[in-house]
Amino acid sequence: MSRFPVELVPSYVRAIRPYIPGKPIEEAERELGMRVIKLASNENPLGPSPLAMDAARKILAGTNRYPDGGGFYLREALAERHNVPKEQIVLGCGSSDLIDQSARAYVPFGYEGIISEGTFPLYEIALRSIGARIVRAPIREFHYDLAAITAAVTPRTRIIYLANPNNPSGTMFTADEFEAFMERIPDSVLVVLDEAYYEYVERQNYSRSLNMVRKGRNLLVMRTFSKIYGLAGMRIGYGFGPAGLVEHIDKVRLPFNTSDVAQGAARAALDDHDHVRKSLESNRAGMTQMTEGLAELGISFVPSVANFLLVNLGTSPEEITAQLFRRGVIVRPMAWMGFPHAIRVTIGTHAEIEQFLGAMREVMTPAISN
Repeated sequence: MSRFPVELVPSYVRAIRPYIPGKPIEEAERELGMRVIKLASNENPLGPSPLAMDAARKILAGTNRYPDGGGFYLREALAERHNVPKEQIVLGCGSSDLIDQSARAYVPFGYEGIISEGTFPLYEIALRSIGARIVRAPIREFHYDLAAITAAVTPRTRIIYLANPNNPSGTMFTADEFEAFMERIPDSVLVVLDEAYYEYVERQNYSRSLNMVRKGRNLLVMRTFSKIYGLAGMRIGYGFGPAGLVEHIDKVRLPFNTSDVAQGAARAALDDHDHVRKSLESNRAGMTQMTEGLAELGISFVPSVANFLLVNLGTSPEEITAQLFRRGVIVRPMAWMGFPHAIRVTIGTHAEIEQFLGAMREVMTPAISN
């Protein structure tokens, strides 16, 4: 039997800790033999946009053909919606695809990329996969430390990844803070701003990122249809950036990286204002229900502007998450994202939150009483 020569795999690839997706509901229900709720992956609990589902059904009959590799009509719709030229818009298989492609298109081997502690792990994976040197800035009170990130920039820095709101903390920096940050970043550095939860944020002074794209800054703003539009399974995201960057991302991305079904569903979802409104209202009510319930249990959490909460258990969460799972509730332990005593919990429906809080009450009461 031949042996695969693992030692010949580049060391920077061997060093990657792979992204581990959450357990699917179907697998959990087979394992437990009971109905399960999933509050682990920040999905829209109301489901996909109804207009998107209708559009997808109509397109299925033509899926014997290859899709529009350039996503012409979806990019045209995004350009009209956001007043950004179509040439400055790129599509991805989810915004996670663009995290990877931006690094491949812009960062030479051995140059530096800056990420923060306590943030989305795909930024690190993208940099490691191309042999870039990773520089980590500290996180400060669950927020990005933009001053520390600025101080970490060197002549060999080529890219900076930021998430606003941050995943998994749910915290944000303001538009004023980001504009001041960008003024201190050299034009040679590409800033990749991940706004996956953009539509959920209802705070003032949140984002003016597209104004900076329109002014020609070296900035790639990523958004997605996975969250509020409910199309996570379609894998469709998009980015706004300099036309020259988009041109070179097109050179390194896989051909046909988004399907016609996903493109058509996304175009329809853009106009599903009723679904977005209902999703926002549900998240707003659910956030109040969740935070009040956790407060009653004496469990701390990080205030969030997104559709999830970072919940601090004060102890290693493995046994607690296992007990929640046995009660049919899936949440996400956060040690692998830098928070060893925390879980991340999606804001679900009213009934799902009640089930989670009830399970937490059963699981945590002995610990609280001790």
